[in-house]
Amino acid sequence: MTGPLLHRDNPDSAPLVGNVKVTRDDWLNTALDALVTNGVEGVKIQAMGSAMGVSRSSFYWYFKSRQDLLDALLEHWQATNTAALVDMADAPAATITQAVGNVFRCVINPALFDTRLDFAVRDWARRSEKVRTVLQSSDSRRLGALQAMFERFGYPELEAVARARILYYMQIGYDDAQLNEPMNLRNKLVPAYLVGFTGQTPTAEEIEALRAYASALET
Repeated sequence: MTGPLLHRDNPDSAPLVGNVKVTRDDWLNTALDALVTNGVEGVKIQAMGSAMGVSRSSFYWYFKSRQDLLDALLEHWQATNTAALVDMADAPAATITQAVGNVFRCVINPALFDTRLDFAVRDWARRSEKVRTVLQSSDSRRLGALQAMFERFGYPELEAVARARILYYMQIGYDDAQLNEPMNLRNKLVPAYLVGFTGQTPTAEEIEALRAYASALET
């Protein structure tokens, strides 16, 4: 299993002290990598320890149990993916098309919204009632933020609900389809997408700003 960059191997990180070989974040990031790559069944203490070259005792210094680690994974997902989407839906915007553009910025930027992690959690939820409950709560938060975004720009409540769902579920399906389309094609479709999601025509400046943002992510 190839994992993320460990603290000890990162030249920008402070040196570890004493007998500490890996940090809590190292365990968490390695578990996230295992979850995304192999599903929740792949989150195994022994395998992760071997990949990092440490013993099980290192794990229990930071976590009480495997379940404690799994709970931390869910907390991380909520604090990153869900929080990022909610924050971008709440971000200041002069128009509804600019507001939806902010949401676009979130979901195309893996530093803000990890699509692979989102689908790993959704797959995990099929196997766990507890995770399914957490997922439903996060979906509700996201949809609520999108609905509030539309309502801020004067959309009636039911229309805001419908548009929030169209935007959110389309994005989930878009990612699930794994179209792997080139960014230049997605950029061409952005103006039409914004019209479809909002019923409003975006300005040329808004479109150019979105295209520049998307293109910068590819460099």
